[in-house]
Amino acid sequence: MGRLSGKVALVTGAARGQGRAHAVRLASEGADIIAFDICEGFASANYDPPTLADLEETARLVEQEGRAIVWRKLDARDYQAVKALVDDGVRELGRLDVVVANHGICHYGYAWEVTEEEWDEVISVNLTSVWKVLKAIAPVLIKQGDGGSIIVTSSVAGVRGQPFLAPYVCSKHALVGLTKTLANELGQHRVRVNTILPGAVMTPMAGFEWNGQKGEANPFGGELEKPEVAATLGPIFMNALPDKWMAPEDVANAVAFLASDESRFITGTEIAVDAGSTVR
Repeated sequence: MGRLSGKVALVTGAARGQGRAHAVRLASEGADIIAFDICEGFASANYDPPTLADLEETARLVEQEGRAIVWRKLDARDYQAVKALVDDGVRELGRLDVVVANHGICHYGYAWEVTEEEWDEVISVNLTSVWKVLKAIAPVLIKQGDGGSIIVTSSVAGVRGQPFLAPYVCSKHALVGLTKTLANELGQHRVRVNTILPGAVMTPMAGFEWNGQKGEANPFGGELEKPEVAATLGPIFMNALPDKWMAPEDVANAVAFLASDESRFITGTEIAVDAGSTVR
């Protein structure tokens, strides 16, 4: 019996990286899965997008764990599409207990060089569409009356002013505030709401090939290679532990804990999985 046996978890951004790791880990703990990803690129994201084949592979891996999965290619910015998937998933799998709002995109560059279109796209995907997902699932959890756990993926950039990431940082800070508000609003229904703060994770967003094995690219356009920039901004990206990168599965371990009853009295908090980058 896994820690999540008999439960159903929704995971967004599930095609690869952290989303896939969360879906597979929760399935290994006994949960059936509802999952989606847009499987398309964004104009503001300067890295390769996930594909439909990636999402299909996530579904295969969940089924390999012996769990059922209801999955769909959709855009989290489309509230009606999200709600339809949630309704279909609950109808097919019987309920909803855990929600991992994990999707997001990133744009790299100096704040004053970000275009209006790039800014609007990052905010709409990272913040507004997360609110739309939570808007779709909150009534379901309330109506069930059995409580639940919502885990929102923010970032270490959600609690510090990381350079070259202005729209991303603003969206991730806002997610921390949204999480705290929902923790207060949903607490009366025994629904817990927490934020996870990943540090440097080996995903395509960070410049890695999807399996994390082909080395890192420089997502900051070479800025940190300039001595004068590295001297002042480089320490911001340093960790307390002697590890620069983590695997998506390292974050999934924390998500599994927050999804389980082992964390039943934890709500409204931020859990940093960052090798100590926010210690300072």
